[in-house]
Amino acid sequence: MFALADLGQVADVRRGVVWSPDELRHQVACSRNSLQQAGVARHDRVVIAHGGTPEFFADLFAVWSLGACCVCVNASLTRGELATVVDFVEPAAVLVSQDAAMPTEGLQVPVLDTREGTAQAADMPASLLLAAEDAALILFTSGTTGDPKGVVHTGASLAARLQHNRKHIAAAALARTLCILPTHFGHGLIGNCLTPLTASSRLYLFPAPGIQGTAQIGDILVDNRISFMSSVPAFWKIATRVVASPAQQTLQQVNIGSAPLSAELWKSVIEWSGTDNVNNMYGITETANWAAGISATSCEPEDGLVGFMWGGEAAVLDTDHRLQASGEGEIVLRTPSLMAGYYQRDDLTEAVMRDGWYYTGDRGSIDATGCIRMQGRLKSEINRAGTKVLPEEVDLLLERHEAVAEACTFGVPDPVNGEMVAVAVRLADNEAVPADLKAWCAERIRMDCVPEKWFVLPEIPKTDRGKINRDRVRDVCLKQKTRL
Repeated sequence: MFALADLGQVADVRRGVVWSPDELRHQVACSRNSLQQAGVARHDRVVIAHGGTPEFFADLFAVWSLGACCVCVNASLTRGELATVVDFVEPAAVLVSQDAAMPTEGLQVPVLDTREGTAQAADMPASLLLAAEDAALILFTSGTTGDPKGVVHTGASLAARLQHNRKHIAAAALARTLCILPTHFGHGLIGNCLTPLTASSRLYLFPAPGIQGTAQIGDILVDNRISFMSSVPAFWKIATRVVASPAQQTLQQVNIGSAPLSAELWKSVIEWSGTDNVNNMYGITETANWAAGISATSCEPEDGLVGFMWGGEAAVLDTDHRLQASGEGEIVLRTPSLMAGYYQRDDLTEAVMRDGWYYTGDRGSIDATGCIRMQGRLKSEINRAGTKVLPEEVDLLLERHEAVAEACTFGVPDPVNGEMVAVAVRLADNEAVPADLKAWCAERIRMDCVPEKWFVLPEIPKTDRGKINRDRVRDVCLKQKTRL
């Protein structure tokens, strides 16, 4: 994958902790020694139940240095959720942090804090022991309360993704990278952290900033001369509205992904950041984060425009169930960074991987140049009397209205049409009323797509990855009275 000698500096912005490359390698060696004493060996699985700190990366690289597989989970899991993961992956150990209150009592597996005790640094191998075909990383996309769905990446798929990421992000931009995302999913871990760290760059960690932390982002960028960062649209919806632009322009590249990005928000980030090199990215955990992207330096921002593949190729599945190089339909990808499959779920793997292609479940189009445009999730489509409505398109339209901070469109049962279009909005202007918004929509989209039920929420529920949780929004809304 990479040489341990290539690791860069990592800093915890909140705590003021800075580890030089030598200190990081020393901490990796200490963690490795603790793991060896606990009996962790090659091909074992190790759950890392903390994240967003230099200590997390010491544990991550230590596990890999033994040829074992890291299972990265959200540090805020409940005792029951963690037990579900442990029962499913049967790890050799669970790694925790003394600074986190992860409930681990009763787990039938060793629970370790690798910073405890008097373990001395052991000799480190020059490179990681992971072979190309070895399972290196398991990331959960769902199921910690039910049937887990763990994406398995090998040494080869991670190495391929890191190689292609570095090919599309200049070394000067990666030199000083800020990560504000969690490290238990691909966007934060692989794209925003491993990409710079394995390129000998400096990584600054400020995960999950919240409202108060977001207000500090401008100063953090300037104080640390940050040249690259990546985040989700939900973060930028807040930052561009309530945080002043940085006093100095230091950013050389900004990536935005994990959820649809509107053209208006894309332009707002350009203005806020002071650089045109703002990239709209398309990435999924199954392809080890970014699979395609495009910079505003080479295009005019446009809803749904995600550009060209960052390694590999894309096709569309047409209405005759044939793969085509261009056209409209389900987006299908073939990339060297594709997952090995879902852990112990051959049924799920076979449903989405065929002949080396990954069937994304996303509807979109590819033009003759290979440029990809996304329209929405096939499973989110609303069937209104036979007419298909893509909720993401309605979301992006509504968010153009100055009174709407966020929107989430979804279908609800209707005895006449099968489904009707509903929407939840978080208002930026509390004086706005749904009746006015509905009239505004009717002037801009066909009537089939205009929401018939409107809900106003103080917050739009999201996943821990920053994506709108459409099912959760629907559940919350149907428990309250509609405004129209």
